[in-house]
Amino acid sequence: MAAHATNWAGNVEFAARSLHSPASIAELREVVAGNDRVRALGTGHSFNRIADTTGALVTLDRMPAVAEVDADRASARVGAGVRLDALCAALRRHGLALPSLPSTPHFTLAGACATGTHGSGDSVGTLAAAVSSIELVTADGTPVVLSRGSEGFEGAVTSLGALGVATALTLDLCPAFEVEQHVHEGLAWSALTERFDDVFAAAYSVSVFTDWADRIRTWVKRRVGDPLPDLAWTGARPADGARHPIEGMPTANTTDQMGAAGPWDERLPHFRAGFLPSAGAELQSEYFVARADAAQAVKALREIGPEVSPVLQVSEIRTVAADSDWLSPSHGRDSVAFHFTWIADAAAVAPVLTRIEEALAPFDARPHWGKLSTTAPETLRASYERWDDFRRLLRRFDPAGKFRNPLIDHYFPAAPA
Repeated sequence: MAAHATNWAGNVEFAARSLHSPASIAELREVVAGNDRVRALGTGHSFNRIADTTGALVTLDRMPAVAEVDADRASARVGAGVRLDALCAALRRHGLALPSLPSTPHFTLAGACATGTHGSGDSVGTLAAAVSSIELVTADGTPVVLSRGSEGFEGAVTSLGALGVATALTLDLCPAFEVEQHVHEGLAWSALTERFDDVFAAAYSVSVFTDWADRIRTWVKRRVGDPLPDLAWTGARPADGARHPIEGMPTANTTDQMGAAGPWDERLPHFRAGFLPSAGAELQSEYFVARADAAQAVKALREIGPEVSPVLQVSEIRTVAADSDWLSPSHGRDSVAFHFTWIADAAAVAPVLTRIEEALAPFDARPHWGKLSTTAPETLRASYERWDDFRRLLRRFDPAGKFRNPLIDHYFPAAPA
């Protein structure tokens, strides 16, 4: 079967010689054991070559959804290839929820966890932070289960797909809740830099969108029952209608605003399930810095705004709680994530990435694993205290390099034979 041609954005043409869609664990084990190179492909929403391989690409869209929900324990065992929108619908039927969701529910659960994908909220971490157990098919086709507390678990969830093909994950959940969403316009830059913590403490989930020039919009998502947010002191005013994060894009694609209460999974993402997320024609990058450096990082990016804005569609600032996953961009530190949605022109974007990385270098910035960056491996190795532990885990799970590809080799070179 011919391999999937490109990723979602169209900037990566996969080099795989075959594409497989197994319908059972037994079929998946045969595919993995029978190929010298294997990578799992989710929905193709990564913007670099993290999912690429010269061997076999594997999709899990025909695998069982699993979704074994234990309402008493507030947990669920879920098929790794399940999309977030389908997962959310299943959890809602049981009165349960994930604490956080990314900007769009179009991703697969495993792909989101493997790359450190996240939403926004002072008290919530990445999606991977909710995982208590992960099930993998490893290089020789053997199924392996790693649970919280077991050796190597914290390296296995956000693992860049380099340890094996995930087949199921068990998640810690919380009671379902409702959310109201408001958009505010005109937030003062001084409020963001001088009282950053107060801005992001205004509600359960807060995002700030900007062009790094003049425009700032604040997405405020309040859990129903929490105190009403107050942003009047920032100079921001409520929008007079629905807004899309990107100017000119249809607001019908976005989740309901203007204070209309709704289920957590229909408000925490910015974009509706079944509609085009973001702009479609785009590239993306994202960088995480320690929460303590937020204001200075904002100032540094503002200074290079004239260089950034010409190739930018929109930028989003979010907060992410610390976690213990070895390769999580928020490992060991409460973080602020600076996300950039670029025009679909890699040549024009490349020099701007270098400028951003230079501006954020004093703040030990960590890039999102599934998005574009030029950060050197030695820089990241110095930032992640468990980097070498992950390299050892790679050798343990995949000594022959079946799940390696050029991106994995770039960051984690194989030891000499």
